[in-house]
Amino acid sequence: MKILTEAMKQMLDALAFADAGEHLSGKQKTQVLAKSSYTINQVPSSVEAQQTRSRSTARRVALYLGSELPVEVIDYVISTCASLKHELTVLTFQSESAGMELLEPHQAALAEAGVEMELVTLNGDPLASLARYLRGHSEIAFLTCKDTGYLGRSYLKGMQRKDLPVPVVVVTTTAEESKGVVEKSSSAQINDQAVVA
Repeated sequence: MKILTEAMKQMLDALAFADAGEHLSGKQKTQVLAKSSYTINQVPSSVEAQQTRSRSTARRVALYLGSELPVEVIDYVISTCASLKHELTVLTFQSESAGMELLEPHQAALAEAGVEMELVTLNGDPLASLARYLRGHSEIAFLTCKDTGYLGRSYLKGMQRKDLPVPVVVVTTTAEESKGVVEKSSSAQINDQAVVA
């Protein structure tokens, strides 16, 4: 009977604090729970679940990886992820082994910057597959690509409509090209696109 009483008390406490989970900010929830007799030690599984959720919903930067990975692109991605405290999702249509081979020389820099990375291989029509993946992953803040690949060139030439649900950052890979690219993009006023020289 005592076990049933303790379980009922926990359920009633949970109901009493249900509105805290629905309407209050994280700081306010902590204050409400701190005033209660209900302690975190009573529910270690919920703390573990919260940590798992926070990892899976961490904001991310996506990198479109083609057949090569210029140093300018990976340097931009690493510094951006580190400064924004975002994780990195690398999207590629190559095999996992080919993608990891391109990323291998940069693993130390990623680790040093504290950037967690995941590699996702896609298949099918590139633009449709990218759009489908990005629509299903709201944690992705924006997509980065190089200026010399199909995706980057199509954005720079203004041929892309708003097919992708996130902003696209096109990183230029040579000094000569970057001058012309910045001029073109500023005159074209391409939506949701940034050019990084």
